[in-house]
Amino acid sequence: MSLSKRVRAADVAFAPVNDFYNASRYSVARFDADVCDFTFGNPHEMPLGGLVSAIRERAIPHDKNWFAYKSSEKEPAEFVAERLGAEISLPFEPADIALTAGAFAAILVAFRLVLDVGDEAIINEPAWFCYEPMLLAGDCVPRKVRLTGPRFDLDLAAIDAAIGPRTRLVIVNTPHNPTGRIYDERTLRELAELLERASQRIGHRVYLLSDEPYRRLRFDGRGFVSPAAIYPWTFISYSYGKVLLAPGQRVGYLAISPLMPEPERRAFQSALFSAQMAMGWCFPNAVMQYAVPDLENMSIDRAALARRRDKLLATLGPAGYAVVPPEGTFYLWGRWPAGDPDRLWNALADRKVFVMPGSVLGSRDSFRISLTASDDMVERSLPHFVEVARTAR
Repeated sequence: MSLSKRVRAADVAFAPVNDFYNASRYSVARFDADVCDFTFGNPHEMPLGGLVSAIRERAIPHDKNWFAYKSSEKEPAEFVAERLGAEISLPFEPADIALTAGAFAAILVAFRLVLDVGDEAIINEPAWFCYEPMLLAGDCVPRKVRLTGPRFDLDLAAIDAAIGPRTRLVIVNTPHNPTGRIYDERTLRELAELLERASQRIGHRVYLLSDEPYRRLRFDGRGFVSPAAIYPWTFISYSYGKVLLAPGQRVGYLAISPLMPEPERRAFQSALFSAQMAMGWCFPNAVMQYAVPDLENMSIDRAALARRRDKLLATLGPAGYAVVPPEGTFYLWGRWPAGDPDRLWNALADRKVFVMPGSVLGSRDSFRISLTASDDMVERSLPHFVEVARTAR
């Protein structure tokens, strides 16, 4: 077979989500008007008016270079450095910021900056389904560590045990997709101490990637501490697509912690442009870069997300689902009642209610609900969740 080994490996890792999106009952029914779609973090209502206005306004050319090649442009990088610094209390420089085509590209740039062929990266499961195939496509090795229930805490002892001679990166997603956990400062400090000890033990630096695309989507007034403010050898990946609920408009960034020792920080800064070029132009398009200052203070309706969360929690828990109240993100993570998860998923699908099967995220007995579903979808789905739970008894 002429297909490369790395792409074959990525294809195998992507198979659950690929099959779900393109070959399942959901793939056939997802555009039906009467479907209650709780699968992906996609919009089910019209986009934010301010987003539409910003894109329209920024698409009007001011000069002949308006749509010329754009790398990580000076003005938006300056803007992000200032705003991100104010948000998480760190003195970022514009050179610490790489504007990217969403968090996907930011994560990929981070991988290429620190990982060589055969190097290992630690993933905490259940996890976003793209970390593993992205690592495999670069001939790197994903090492999976389970989060600990019932609150899905980081298992620091298991992370420590998983760190070996080829470990170069630990990935922490906070707020966490799919469980909605926000890791507190104490946990992050313990993780930082662990990574420092491990780096000394194995004789080279273990870096941390803090994947934060849901950082501004938090419930109940909860705070947020970025690992970049605690562990100096941290990169931040971020996407505007989550808070705007516009994942098709690709803009985000990779940020280098300004606490990183100066020689390493400068080396990474100088390599950002080449890394983004070499990986296939991992920069946002011109219009989205121009629009970054307009997007900064926009957000989907967080009160609506909380309202949907509370309605679902009030129904699912008493019905027999073990649901984790999310602290952030726009997801609910739950465990099926006793019974076959595939049968229960299909019983919901028979009623035109579609959730993300936990098998896609590394946990077969669970499921994920996206709160980006409309209020109407939530209301129509509630009796169906109750009926399906009864069939499991």
